[in-house]
Parts: sequence; C-alpha cells; structure tokens
Amino acid sequence: MTSSTVVLEARGLVKDYRRSRAVDGVDIVVHAGERVGLLGPNGAGKTTTLLMVLGVVSPDAGSVVIDGVHVDRDHSKAAASIGFAAGYLPLTDRMRVREYLTMYGQIYGLRDPKPQIAAGLERFRIPDLAEAMGTELSSGQRTLVGIVRATLHRPRLLVLDEPTASLDPDVARRVREGLGEICAEDGTAILVTSHDMSEVERLCERVIFLSKGRIVADGPPNEVAAAYGHGALEDVFLQLADQRDAGRRLEVEQTDRPA
Repeated sequence: MTSSTVVLEARGLVKDYRRSRAVDGVDIVVHAGERVGLLGPNGAGKTTTLLMVLGVVSPDAGSVVIDGVHVDRDHSKAAASIGFAAGYLPLTDRMRVREYLTMYGQIYGLRDPKPQIAAGLERFRIPDLAEAMGTELSSGQRTLVGIVRATLHRPRLLVLDEPTASLDPDVARRVREGLGEICAEDGTAILVTSHDMSEVERLCERVIFLSKGRIVADGPPNEVAAAYGHGALEDVFLQLADQRDAGRRLEVEQTDRPA
C-alpha cells in the first residue's frame, strides 16, 4: 500500500551529451510502497534518468534525493537504501546460490544474512536452488536470484531494469507476486524500466512516459493509455516510437538540404 512517505525525489534533472540533451528537466517523485514504471522508446532518456537516480551518472542540473539523502552529498548513504536488479546482470558461475547471496549480504553490512536469504528464496519460490551452482541456473532462475540479492538489505528503493525480459509466464508471475509482497510488507518503492508493456500493466500502479528527454505522461496505466486515445500501454509506446522516428527523418532531411 502506498504511503505519503517520499522515497525518491528527483527534481529538474538535466543531462547533456555531445550532440544532444538526453534528459531535459525531469521530475520524478515516488512514495513508499509505490510501483512505478519508467517507460519510453529507445533514446527517450529513461536509461540516463535511471543512471542518475542510481548515482552512476551525475546530472548537469537538478538533484536526486533517496529516502531524505542527497545522492550528490552522500552517495554511499543514499546507495545503501537502493537495490538494483536486471535480467542481464551476470551471476558468479563458480559459487553456489547460498554462497553468492551470503557474500552480498555481507557486502550490504548484514551481520547474519541467513534469515534474509531464506526468506527471499522462499518469497520467490526457489528455496530448492540454494545449493545450485551458478552454471546450473536457467536465465529465469538467474533473474529470480538476482532480485533476491537486490532485496536482501530491505532497500527503500528497488530499481529494476527489464526484470521479466525473456521469462516464461510462470517465472514472470513469480517476479510480480514476489515484488508485490515486498512493496506491501516492507514499504519498498519500485522504479522499473521495461519494453514489455503487458508486464508493466500487471506490475505497476503508475507509469511515467519519457519522450525526447521529457515527461509526456504520468499516471495510472489505464488513464495514460486513455489520454492518448488507446486501450493499452503498448499502443502509447508505439505512438511515441513513431513520433521519434518521424522526428529523426525530418532532421535528416533538413541536414541533407543544400544551403
């Protein structure tokens, strides 16, 4: 259940690269227990925004505050309140799952990570994988273990990049159900990026669409889709992608015109 406590407050984020402005004045506020999708076609600015939230990239303007801590002032303290997981992140093949999770529990500063490890494996219905080697895991199992790792320290903000990419329906359901429990029980806020709009509609109660580095929509999935005259988020995504492609064609045509 969403509370009034602000977990993520990003204000006026701007990031310029050599030839373009990737993020142009983005404001994002996420409350405890809230599940928010950060969406948009390639080049919309969502990855750069995500990296600024994580503190990996410094904004040229604006600020990011995680659970009351300014990322630019105390990066270590802010990072301690964040968990990050992505389907493409590798696991250590030469370690057993329990050993891998124990190592990260210690990195997170947990004195005894065993209870959190057991609870996490049970939450995502994979306790039988505790003694499996990394080489024995399927891509879906690796994703589930990665989310358990990212939530061992009960982060205030969980950032997920394509968490259900290429997963079969059963594993994707486990991801959604487990994340829902984390939000409800711990008040963890989730910020997720994905190209799978149907999964986003199932997982997120609110979506933010970016286009050309700016927020163009922010609200419940059904309301955002309706505002664009559609019945599903996928149609909104495709419309924004078509607008992006049309803009690129126009830029090329103007560049190619003789002076």
